[in-house]
Amino acid sequence: MPVWLWFVDFLGLVVLLLVLLVAGLSVRRRVIARGGSTFDLSVKARRGASARGWTLGMGRYSDTELEWFRTFSLAWRPQRTFRRGHVEVVKRRDPEEAEAAALHGGDTIAECRSEDGHVQFGLSPESLTSLLAWLESAPPGRESSRVI
Repeated sequence: MPVWLWFVDFLGLVVLLLVLLVAGLSVRRRVIARGGSTFDLSVKARRGASARGWTLGMGRYSDTELEWFRTFSLAWRPQRTFRRGHVEVVKRRDPEEAEAAALHGGDTIAECRSEDGHVQFGLSPESLTSLLAWLESAPPGRESSRVI
């Protein structure tokens, strides 16, 4: 068999794997979205206004937790969870130019304190409003976080 046919077979296999990967990511996102209300949510665990450290993902609310899933991952479990009552929004700001390229278009940055330390969320203004409402709406008898 000529070498060029091996190359064509290899190229076909690579294209097939890429198609399967994209299909897997799409199916995963739809299955995760069935579990509750989801929204685009980027997370950065470092302080400062640089583009380094931002990871695209999506958030999903449950009764007591905000679950965060990476966009480009095949994992079915959340990468991080943030418990209601243990997250405090400290400051809101617009992204710097370098950050704007690393986030979704039109995102706002919410700098927060959580039980794991400092974290920044990049999300749309509408999603920020729903996050603030979710943080403040703890059921009676449960801790509610202070929102600034």
